[in-house]
Amino acid sequence: MSETQKVKRPDPEIARRALEEARARRVAIDARTSDAPTEIDGRGGLDPARYGDWEIKGISSDF
Repeated sequence: MSETQKVKRPDPEIARRALEEARARRVAIDARTSDAPTEIDGRGGLDPARYGDWEIKGISSDF
């Protein structure tokens, strides 16, 4: 790779802020869903659509 083709690395400060924002969004969503009524005869566990897509066991899919 020549001097003019240097790889630009992501700014660690921007990455840190993005991770903090994502963590804050997850906490806010989890706080809202913790007050949701309990599902009767449901699948159990957390609502798989709580983050806006369908997620079970860490795997998400968007319809």
